[in-house]
Amino acid sequence: MIKNPKTYFNWSTGKDASLALYYLQKSGKHHIDRLLTTVNNHHNRVSMHGLRRELLMEQVKEIGLPVTTIELPEEPSMEVYNIEMERAVTKLHSEGYTHCGFGDIFLEDLRTYRETKLRPYDIQCCFPLWQRNSKELITEFLDLGFKAIIIALNSEVLDVSFAGREIDENFLKDLPSNVDPCGENGEFHTFCFDGPIFSNPVKFTLGEKVYKEYKRPKEQDTCNVGHSMGFWFSDLLPIEKSKND
Repeated sequence: MIKNPKTYFNWSTGKDASLALYYLQKSGKHHIDRLLTTVNNHHNRVSMHGLRRELLMEQVKEIGLPVTTIELPEEPSMEVYNIEMERAVTKLHSEGYTHCGFGDIFLEDLRTYRETKLRPYDIQCCFPLWQRNSKELITEFLDLGFKAIIIALNSEVLDVSFAGREIDENFLKDLPSNVDPCGENGEFHTFCFDGPIFSNPVKFTLGEKVYKEYKRPKEQDTCNVGHSMGFWFSDLLPIEKSKND
């Protein structure tokens, strides 16, 4: 095995990705010098999370790693997603990357998908959080000094009051028993803005809360639940820096 193989990280902007990146960097076994993020270029926001591009760029600046963005249209099909991802991975492979880090915890089908897609490029997937206990992970996240805020949530499992809340002990106590503490089943998504991987906290203010509905994935679409699923988003607004900063 190559010592300190060239590695990029699949960056979501959230807490699990932040903790996984921290562990990979701390291990000293990988040379991580790039982040990879999907962005909806119609809305100019990070896919799924709805984070403004400006805050993504502020975040990666404080992490100190460059980011490659995969630009997606307003409503990308899985086919379009795969084409754009393959284009990006082909370029990364040509630049000598042999490993990729992920923040997944226990979704077997997602891990299999990632490994299957990267196998033709001989890129090895790294999952530093794999099969860890979700409650233990979120406790470690907080104990290490990380901070994150809820920016998107599935309205079928959480009400709008959780949007815009910072993850802390009170948040964890208030979570319904059927919600994973790390939101690993897609119950909620986060923006990590402070912690040991950051030079400085990312500054922002809370904007409005917005409700949006999306087409339900075919495997989840049954006559009992309908053809759409709703999400609440808490918009985060970047704070303009003065010229003297």
